Amino acid sequence: MTCDFSRTRLDAYVDSACPDEELASVEAHLRACPTCAADALARIQMKRMTQAAAARYKPSPEFRLRMEKSIQGNRRSRWAFLRIPEIAMLAVALLLLVIGATLWVRHAAREQALAELVDLHVATLASANPVDVVSTDRHTVKPWFQGKLPFTFNLPELQNSPFKLIGGRLAYFEHSPAAQLLFQIRNHELSVFVLQDRPGMIPAGMGIASEREMAFNVETWSAGDLRYVVVGDASPADVHALGDLMRSAK
Repeated sequence: MTCDFSRTRLDAYVDSACPDEELASVEAHLRACPTCAADALARIQMKRMTQAAAARYKPSPEFRLRMEKSIQGNRRSRWAFLRIPEIAMLAVALLLLVIGATLWVRHAAREQALAELVDLHVATLASANPVDVVSTDRHTVKPWFQGKLPFTFNLPELQNSPFKLIGGRLAYFEHSPAAQLLFQIRNHELSVFVLQDRPGMIPAGMGIASEREMAFNVETWSAGDLRYVVVGDASPADVHALGDLMRSAK
């Protein structure tokens, strides 16, 4: 890094171990210092890649326990024939294993997709020009996307809300164009991504899903053929409130 910001404080922020009394000052520095923001993003991506590699090749404790029980059972019945009830139990166990593996793969894919959108949000905040169209007027921001996206969307009326529209930019996710809208509430900036909800892009959950990715709160839902994702370092209540405004937009 080219500034005097402490690497120890940056490591603590990336590891979600930053003390509450220092969190606001660290986030303020990252918003003001593109070099440190880029360094933080690189550390977050390296940590996520390391965790993904470890999770990919490390068997779960439940899988180890099932294998140990299976080996012990084979030793006890090495010279015995399996009876029908035992075959049925083995088939059920294998079915549950397949179902569990399928759910885990879907969950891992969902986590990876949301993590990539968090990275886009961080990169936007670190940019000297975070938005392509700067306006607080939804009637200016929405038409700007016409011809740039293969879909359209609505923006909410913010006049009686604590949120302020900063502007929007064209983003790319999974090689597809998407809208990224930037909002502000108090000292926090939040991104709302609007994507085409293609199969496999973000494995769907039921209804509205709220999650935590690193130091950011995330809420996602689908409406029609579109997928919406709200990302920000504001409180879960603020993230949900912005989601409610987007869902009510006409």
